[in-house]
Amino acid sequence: MTDSNPRPGISLRALAPNAVTAMALCTGLSGVWFAMQSNWDAALLSVVVAGVLDAMDGRIARMLKGESRFGAELDSLSDVIAFGATPSLIIYSWALQHMPRFGWTICLFFVLCAALRLARFNARIDADDQPHKSAGFNTGVPSPAGAGLALLPLTIWLETGAEWARDYRLIGPWMLLCAALMISNVATFSWSSIRIRRSFRFLALAGVGLFAAALISAPWVALIAASLVYAGLIPLSVVSYAKVKRTRRATAQSA
Repeated sequence: MTDSNPRPGISLRALAPNAVTAMALCTGLSGVWFAMQSNWDAALLSVVVAGVLDAMDGRIARMLKGESRFGAELDSLSDVIAFGATPSLIIYSWALQHMPRFGWTICLFFVLCAALRLARFNARIDADDQPHKSAGFNTGVPSPAGAGLALLPLTIWLETGAEWARDYRLIGPWMLLCAALMISNVATFSWSSIRIRRSFRFLALAGVGLFAAALISAPWVALIAASLVYAGLIPLSVVSYAKVKRTRRATAQSA
């Protein structure tokens, strides 16, 4: 008589995405270690690599059909550390420690907003009524994107050496804005909400290739451009979602 029960243990299919998430956490947190040594290039790259790994883990989980509630919780904890605490501590070590009184408060606020955003995401993960998600949009700026925007002044400084980019009077309000965007209800583009016309597909592929080449030859310029493009897309995403809302409202009224 054969045993119909599955073999005990966890399959590699379920473990693989969680391993990538753990790598993202460790890589992102290593940015703090580099910041303690004033190795700003490596600190910034640690967060960038963590962002790449964070983008991979979910896709690997869906590809291998290894999604789990444990993986979702681990991913959120990793995001708070890699894209909340790490960029905040990097910016504090780099510039905000020189800000009288409120430098550390701003950093704490940024981490808190990252945690609140991810707590909101987890609380709504099984909710049926999610207007932004059902339309393919994110609610607020995702934490990896928020970390990238928060680190934009450091990226500009690494490329240009401009001391104005290190001025805490500029960085303090910028960090507050990035934190507020993460917990806001602003609709922002997700991968599924971006549609490219067939006539522009070759141009889009050429742009991706150009960006990849720039990452190799001029990484800071490429990251600055990506951050500015993303920031510029936020108003467009608000307008695009408003059109979706109007279309849905008209459809509901006609029905």
